[in-house]
Amino acid sequence: VIFEREPKYIPIFERMLEPERVIIFRVPWMDDAGRINVNRGFRVQYNSALGPYKGGLRFHPSVNLSILKFLGFEQILKNSLTTLPMGGGKGGSDFDPKGKSDNEVMRFCQSFMTELQRHVGADTDVPAGDIGVGAREIGYLYGQYKRLRNEFTGVLTGKNVKWGGSFIRPEATGYGAVYFLEEMCKDNNTVIRGKNVLLSGSGNVAQFACEKLIQLGAKVLTFSDSNGTIVDKDGFNEEKLAHLMYLKNEKRGRVSEFKDKYPSVVYYEGQKPWECFEGQVDCIMPCAP
Repeated sequence: VIFEREPKYIPIFERMLEPERVIIFRVPWMDDAGRINVNRGFRVQYNSALGPYKGGLRFHPSVNLSILKFLGFEQILKNSLTTLPMGGGKGGSDFDPKGKSDNEVMRFCQSFMTELQRHVGADTDVPAGDIGVGAREIGYLYGQYKRLRNEFTGVLTGKNVKWGGSFIRPEATGYGAVYFLEEMCKDNNTVIRGKNVLLSGSGNVAQFACEKLIQLGAKVLTFSDSNGTIVDKDGFNEEKLAHLMYLKNEKRGRVSEFKDKYPSVVYYEGQKPWECFEGQVDCIMPCAP
């Protein structure tokens, strides 16, 4: 409809469809058994018309160039809506951090950044975290960047506040999602308080979305990960959320382990929240794929 009304934008859109630059590189790293493994690293620098490339890094076996080009294109549109001077990009690797030790993840991140540091910088390209890349991974990446470039600069977002990160950055995405939900409720002449909410995911976004939902009086009934879903029909409170954060952020465990401390919770292996929950649901918030 836009192009029918304003055909002058068609050539601009056509130019936007092709990334300005695609960087592909190998990432050799040593596991704890002393074996050398090789993964593939990517950075799609999609569009810098408004500012430095900005977009996350994803570490997951499903990562390939096609996925990252799609996500990078989406990122330029999302970033433009902020009105901030940011372009769009996306990157990552087919490395799977699941089941890896801290030392293995650190060695991979250091090898990944050894090559990536040639192509990023505070005024060039500023990556962030995404699936498989949290504060731990960002810290390893930033440490290697600082070691190689000998400069303390804002080349990565999502850092811990102890080494240059921003306050409330961990909460921002989850809180923001709930604020959008709050506005949607207002548009429909209702409020969040008292609503039954299903959350998918159990990482950073889901954790802080749950925290804000609890503060606003909603009842969060589910969390999930790639293995399955936990359902608590009594709802998650601050104490239960704190235990979930411990399991995921410190122990690096699975949501199924939540049942060890709270046996009333039901675990559904291999199912998503909306596939296994039975009962009244007012809102569904997908906080992970």
